[in-house]
Amino acid sequence: MNTSRVEAFSDGVLAIVITIMVLKLKTPENLDLAGLKEIYPTLLAYILSYVYVGIYWANHHHLLAVLKTVNGKILWRNLFWLFFMSLIPTSTEWMGLNPSVELPTFFYGLILLMCAISYNILQTEVIRVNGRDSELAERIGKDYKGKGSILAYLIALIFAIYLPLIAYVIYVAIALLWIIPDKRLEYIFYQNE
Repeated sequence: MNTSRVEAFSDGVLAIVITIMVLKLKTPENLDLAGLKEIYPTLLAYILSYVYVGIYWANHHHLLAVLKTVNGKILWRNLFWLFFMSLIPTSTEWMGLNPSVELPTFFYGLILLMCAISYNILQTEVIRVNGRDSELAERIGKDYKGKGSILAYLIALIFAIYLPLIAYVIYVAIALLWIIPDKRLEYIFYQNE
């Protein structure tokens, strides 16, 4: 099976995730800066989540572009990843409405952690299908960036319980680390075009 159906389905789910997030944004009641102050935590949470979805979308696109064939394991691992991605709007809204509150900040980080773990599981299967000696496997290597991000999420979850603002800063830092599409995959993608 080729990757076009998996890619189209994934793109559709991610588009719906972003649509749900933007529909949850409320316009301020006041027409001045005080009105913006009312919604800024929700707006900041939305921006951060939008960036995360965009990062995953770009890296997923590059990952599937180098995949030679799709098997059942890839389909299910992709669905597993999309499941956690679909929880981003709920966690975003909850954290945005309750800034600096422990449980919503923890839940948001838990969803980000599960997105990272499930994406790593998908990536591992793609590498296995392409071959452990493939250029993809060579480029990804030991995946210190991905594994380091998972570790950073775990650290952020500890901070979320005691100092939610620090956890939020870690979530932003991880996003900044990934904001540019993964050069390891981009190289192969553009080489194959």
